[in-house]
Amino acid sequence: MYNLNSDVKKGTREGLGDGLIELADKNKDVVSLSSGVGDSTKAFSIKKKYPERYVETGIAEQNLVGMAAGLSLAGKIPYASSFAAFLPGRCFDQIRVSVCYSNLNVKLVSTHAGLTVGKDGASHQMMEDIAMMRALPNMKVIVPADALEAKRAVVAVADEFGPSYIRLGREKLPVFTNVDTPFVIGKAVTLKKGTDVTIIATGLMVYHSLIAAEKLEQEGISARVINMHTIKPIDKDVIIKAANETGAIVTAEEHQIYGGLGSAVGEVVVQNKLVPMKIIGMPDKFGESGSAHDLLVKYGLTDKEIIKAVKEVISKK
Repeated sequence: MYNLNSDVKKGTREGLGDGLIELADKNKDVVSLSSGVGDSTKAFSIKKKYPERYVETGIAEQNLVGMAAGLSLAGKIPYASSFAAFLPGRCFDQIRVSVCYSNLNVKLVSTHAGLTVGKDGASHQMMEDIAMMRALPNMKVIVPADALEAKRAVVAVADEFGPSYIRLGREKLPVFTNVDTPFVIGKAVTLKKGTDVTIIATGLMVYHSLIAAEKLEQEGISARVINMHTIKPIDKDVIIKAANETGAIVTAEEHQIYGGLGSAVGEVVVQNKLVPMKIIGMPDKFGESGSAHDLLVKYGLTDKEIIKAVKEVISKK
């Protein structure tokens, strides 16, 4: 189901380009829109084969969303993409009113999300987008763990009517899932069984959580690892089951500790089965310029912090 020793590394943004080409081959209504950064987001990939189905809006993210809404009303399946700092960062109102309020079939894909855009610094390190998007009625929110899962997410949302938001990154990460790893929107994947504690992660933190679980196993701690690739609708059943069976939960995400995966899991836990819980994420701070690795270490988004959190919640059982 997964391979932690994979030598293949890709940015999850590459899943957008791969997914768009696969979709375009099968469905003539799929259209790609970009706001001046198509080369970087990989949305430009579709233009090489289907130039008439690529729309360049220029650096105008509000117009990008408005045009996607119009294309949806015309029966198309538009994929609008940009950097997360700009989508949803600069066009929340258009997403809220033009797309979600009208429940249009628009697929929003952000790339360069999170802390790992590194040297671009705090202005481009979008760490609040999951909170923004999951609060919107009708919106689905998906955060793939690697490039292969990202491609599968891009393809899958085409069959799900309504607004979707897929969050992708720039940094090259190990491709540790495979074609046998399940992927269904709204259904979390238990990658590793465990009885002492559950680690629920999303995005790049899934890989770090698996590493943490392997190290914990050497210390005699059995950690369950769940890939919560869909933040909304969240898989309540798998969370409740984990709370009942392991009695402690740690969440891990490349996002602010407020409003993201940890908050979503906590909402389920507090209403169904109270257990000790710890949230690993950006500690209510803006980032800074630096390498992706150094920033993850500085702000505590590593297997080391996950292991520490696991031991803390187990001690409170």
